[in-house]
Amino acid sequence: MAYVARLKQEYKDKIVPALTEEFGYKNVMQVPKLTKIVISKGVGAAVADKKLIDHAVEELTKISGQKAIHTMSKKDVASFKLRKGMPIGAKVTLRGEQMYEFLDRLVTSALPRVRDFNGIKATGFDGRGNYNLGIVEQIIFPEIDIDKVNKISGMDITFVTSAETDKEAKSLLTELGLPFKKN
Repeated sequence: MAYVARLKQEYKDKIVPALTEEFGYKNVMQVPKLTKIVISKGVGAAVADKKLIDHAVEELTKISGQKAIHTMSKKDVASFKLRKGMPIGAKVTLRGEQMYEFLDRLVTSALPRVRDFNGIKATGFDGRGNYNLGIVEQIIFPEIDIDKVNKISGMDITFVTSAETDKEAKSLLTELGLPFKKN
């Protein structure tokens, strides 16, 4: 029998019927689902020190369990001493089993390690059913060894869903376990 992530199985068994009941979908294919998770990290200081990009790629690879890639600048910006094509950040796109495994680790082990944590803001929706979450410190992930971190930096996590509205996407992400703040 093939391995199925815990959250993926829970999505099929519990979340699909719950969302169908809540929004009155007539077909199972109408139920929104999580399409991909993109973790990105901008490294502005990489203009001066190229090794910072390698550290960022290494950290994202450890956190996600999948090889991260460099992102290149698209324009010249003279005031930042930035040239087109210079590496300026790192990102990784997760789909399928790895996406559900990362989400499970994020909700169960990483977010509870945030100091004074009382939920994530519900204002990160973009109007098309996608959610952006900013993390201030990468050391909340248990995969990162705090002694080997050369600089504490943050990252952005984007949850791309097939939901039509923000309300549907928020219901989906809440059912998947993201702890939104109570208003």
